[in-house]
Amino acid sequence: MQGFALLGAETYGDATEEDVERVLAELLRGQDQALVFVENTLVARGGRYLERVRREGGRVIVSEVPPLDSPESYRPPVEALVARVVGAAALEERT
Repeated sequence: MQGFALLGAETYGDATEEDVERVLAELLRGQDQALVFVENTLVARGGRYLERVRREGGRVIVSEVPPLDSPESYRPPVEALVARVVGAAALEERT
């Protein structure tokens, strides 16, 4: 987070689900454009404004941050979409 703060980005340490919802609500009300990075555990729990941002798309983009203690186990939700659209083989590692 310190690196993002040094770049001038707003950061929220130890954010809660309520913090995420409050920030997203403010962004939607203000007609702001934003790229929001959220821990995957907070995204997985959902929320009214999180779902609205995902439905509307465009102005506010939410990206998940994988768990720092086990990033190899993380599977972003977009993988399921890619597998449905172009097939699971597209996700396989090639050497």
